[in-house]
Parts: sequence; structure tokens; C-alpha cells
Amino acid sequence: MVILVTGANGQVGQSLQFIAPNYPDIQFVFCDSKVLDLTNLNNIYHVFEQYKPNYCINVAAYTAVDKAESEPEEAHLINVNGAKNLAEICKEFKTVLLHISTDFVFDGTKKTPYTEDDIPNPTGVYGQTKLDGERAIQKIWDKHFIIRTSWVYSQFGNNFMKTMLRLASERDKLSVVNDQIGTPTNAVDLAEVLIKIILKTRNLQPVTRNFGTYNFSNEGQCSWYDFAKKIFECNQININLEPIPTTSFPTLAKRPAYSVLDKTKIKNAFGVEVKYWETSLKRV
Repeated sequence: MVILVTGANGQVGQSLQFIAPNYPDIQFVFCDSKVLDLTNLNNIYHVFEQYKPNYCINVAAYTAVDKAESEPEEAHLINVNGAKNLAEICKEFKTVLLHISTDFVFDGTKKTPYTEDDIPNPTGVYGQTKLDGERAIQKIWDKHFIIRTSWVYSQFGNNFMKTMLRLASERDKLSVVNDQIGTPTNAVDLAEVLIKIILKTRNLQPVTRNFGTYNFSNEGQCSWYDFAKKIFECNQININLEPIPTTSFPTLAKRPAYSVLDKTKIKNAFGVEVKYWETSLKRV
């Protein structure tokens, strides 16, 4: 079985590389943007022609949430056109597509966890382009799994955890917002779930594979302040940490005030066991 991974140098891409040795029966093909350019249909075709993957995991994306507000064309090029291109090639090669999306497709006005059936309503360019990418895939190729996730962090790449650790080495005091509620997601846990979905469904008939859209994050919920506090506790760092409201930390893109994701569907469909965010953080 051949699994082609786009965005190999990102957090989830590196997490997939990290766990790949645990699956010796799978041939992984890891492609960064130099090898596979989502905006170039011919390039994607030639890569697929070379490796003929059974599955493609698309973790390549434009994820600069605030920067997207000032360069929407660039975000659209990767998150929408790129997803569309990949879906078209996956259809041509009959490759099952697993595509990562985001909690930013929701506006954050709910007070209970978002399900896959809740109506998306993005409030910024990043969320809108990710939603449009989802819709492009759904229109083109039915053999897909779209996985919406939130607050991704890991030992790889750039993320909130690593930013907090860097800032703690430079400052005695930090202020972090405490009125945005969500769930941190360990990228390695997400990578494991992607492989589990593939292994659970590879020998099933298409009608029983449960293609569609799913939520995945770790269990529990917290604010960014709570997350930062736990990061420092785990690393035995003493720092003056101050909770502040979102209004005291303005950003170009509006963040969802509440984006906890309901994982009932993915648990029932694939037997996924979800770790609590504190447990996964301690492991990292």
C-alpha cells in the first residue's frame, strides 16, 4: 500500500514521518512543496503517475490566519485551488483522499461542541478558503475523508506550545487570552488517527468505508491561557502569566470564541480512542 503525503515539512507531515517506521508494510511517499506543488495540476499528475498512491493525505495548506487577511489570493490559491487540483488527480487515479480542515470554518458563537452537521460560517479569509476547499473536494471526488481539527501543536514546526516556550526564555511575564475556548490537538495523535482510518477502511467496499467529514481533536477543553499555564507546568517553568480578554490582544483575523469539536462520529465510525489534551501535552 502506497500513501502519498503532501505538505511533508509541516507539523502533521513531520508527525506522519515520525510514526511511519511503526508501519513497515506501508510505503510512504513524503512530498514537500518543491516536489509536489498543489497549484500545478501537471506537477501533481506526474507525481501520482510515478508513485500511483492508494491514499493521499493532504496536510499542505496556507495556515497564516492573520496574513491571509492581507493576501487572500495566496490563501485561495493553496487552500481552494490546491484542494480542487488534488481532488481531480485523486479521482483520475482512484486514490482515496484524506484532507485536513479546521475549526475556523465555524464562527464560534455556539456554547456546545460543534458537530459535523453544524452550519459553517467562517469569519475570516483563512476559514473561508478552508471551507471552499472542502466544498471543492466534495463536488469532485466522493472517495474522501475531510478531518476538521483545532489548535494543532507538536514538537515539530511552529506552533503555540513552541512559541510559549520561546517567549518564556525571553521574558519574565506573559499575557495570554482566556476567553477563547477550544481543544489543543497533538499533531502526532492526529497523524495516528489518519493512519487508523486508512487501515480500518482499506479492505472495505466503498459503500461501507464511511467517506465524509469528521471532527478530530484531543478530548477536553480550555482557553489559550489554560493551555499556556499547562505548558509551563509540564516544563517546570516559573513565569508571571496573566489572563487577558481577546479585546486586549487585537488580531487582523477574528478567532472563534468557542470551537470545541464533537468527536462522536469519528469514534463510532472507526473505533478511535481520543486522549485528553493534558495527557498528550505531557507526552510531548
